[in-house]
Amino acid sequence: MNKPAPVSEPRKESAPSQPSHPQHPQRLHAPVRKIAIWAPLIVVTVLAILIIAGAWRHVQEQHEQEDFARKTAAVTVGYVTVHRDSKPHELILPGNVQAYFQTELYAQVTGYLSTWLVDIGDKVAEGQLLAEIAAPAVDAQLRQAVANEAQARANLEIARLNYTRESDLIIKKVVSQQEFDQNRTTYDAAKAALQASLASVQNLEVQQNFEKIVAPFRGKITARQIDIGALVSAGGGSAGTPLYGLAQTDPLRVYVNVPQSNYPSIRTDLPAHLIVREYAGRDFEGKVARYSGAIDPASRTLLTEVDIPNPDGALDAGMYGEVKFILKDENAPIIVPSDALVFQAAGPQVVTVTTDDRIQRKAIQIGRDFGTQMEVLSGLGENDRIVMNPTDDLTDGLQVQATEQKATPAPSGSPQSSGGVPGKAAQ
Repeated sequence: MNKPAPVSEPRKESAPSQPSHPQHPQRLHAPVRKIAIWAPLIVVTVLAILIIAGAWRHVQEQHEQEDFARKTAAVTVGYVTVHRDSKPHELILPGNVQAYFQTELYAQVTGYLSTWLVDIGDKVAEGQLLAEIAAPAVDAQLRQAVANEAQARANLEIARLNYTRESDLIIKKVVSQQEFDQNRTTYDAAKAALQASLASVQNLEVQQNFEKIVAPFRGKITARQIDIGALVSAGGGSAGTPLYGLAQTDPLRVYVNVPQSNYPSIRTDLPAHLIVREYAGRDFEGKVARYSGAIDPASRTLLTEVDIPNPDGALDAGMYGEVKFILKDENAPIIVPSDALVFQAAGPQVVTVTTDDRIQRKAIQIGRDFGTQMEVLSGLGENDRIVMNPTDDLTDGLQVQATEQKATPAPSGSPQSSGGVPGKAAQ
C-alpha cells in the first residue's frame, strides 16, 4: 500500500531578527509611572488647600459674627477730648494811675517869698524858675565871706613874700633857722586860711542859689502853697515849708495787683491797655515796665507797673482805671463741660474712656465754676476722653462703643486763667 504522502506543514516564515534594546520598554512606561505617583499628591494638596480655606473662612465668619454681636450688645457712649484752656484771654484788673515823677518842693533856705511865677495847672520845663526867696541873712553872710576871702588872699601874699625873701637869706646865713621856720609856718597858715575862706564862700553861694526855686523835672504844677511875703523855713517834711506840688504825667505809671494764678504770664514789655470810663471807647496803650518779683503774702498778688504814654495830657495822676491784659497761660487748667461731671458722696468724678474703649472712673478736684464749664485742678490729663451725660450703669472696665462728639464752644465770657470773669475787674 502506498502510504499517503505526508502533509506538509505550512512553512513558517521566520520573523526578522530585531535588534535587542533592553532599555526601550523602561523609557516607554516612565511617564505613566510619574503620573501615577504625583496625581494623588496633587489631589490631596488641592483638597487640603480647599479644606484649610474653608476652615479659615468659617473662622473669619465666626469672628465677624462675634464682633457684630459684641458691638450690638456694647453700650454706646459719646465722649469729648479735654484740653487745657491755653487760648489767649483778657484779664481786666483795677489800676491806680500815678504820675511818673511826683514831688513837693521845699525851701532849702530860710527867708521871705519875694515872687512866684507859676500857678496850679501850669506846665513847666526842667530847670524853669518857679519862685524866688529873699534871704537877707544869707546874702549878708556871703558878703562877709567874700570880704574874708579877700583878706585871706592879702595875708597869703604877705606871707609868701616873707617866706621867699628869707629863703634867700637863710642860704647866706643872714637870718636864723628859727626865724625862717616861723615865716614858713606863717605862710602855710595863710594858705590854709585862704582855703577855708573859699569853702565858706562856696557854701554860702550854694545857699544863695537856693533862693531860686526851679523845677527838677518837666511836668505840671499840682499845688501852690505859698504867697508873696510868706516866711518860709529851710528843711523838708514837717520841718520845712512846702512851696509847690509838681507831677510829670507823660508817661503815667499804673499800678496793678495781678493775682498769683497769673504770675507766670506777666513779663516785661507785655502789652496792656488802660480803660477809663471818662473816655468811653478809647484804649490807652502801654506795656509792663516792671514788676516786684515777689508775691504779697497778705493778698497773694504781684505788684505790676504799667507805663502809659500820655502826650496829649488826657489823663491825670490819681485817676482810677482798669488795665486789660491779653494773656496766654501755658500752664492753664483743664476745662471740662459741666454735663460730664458726676457728683458722688466721695467727691466729684468724671467717666473716661480708655484707649481700648473701656470705662474708667476718675476722682477729680474742681476749681472755678464758669456755668457751662468747670475747671479741673487735678485728676485729669490733657487729651483724656470723658463721657458726656454719664449714667450710673457705666462701671469700671465696661466695654463700650465710644463715639466722639463735637465740643460745645466756650461762651463769650470764657474763663480767665487769672481767677476772674472777662469784662469784670478783679476785686
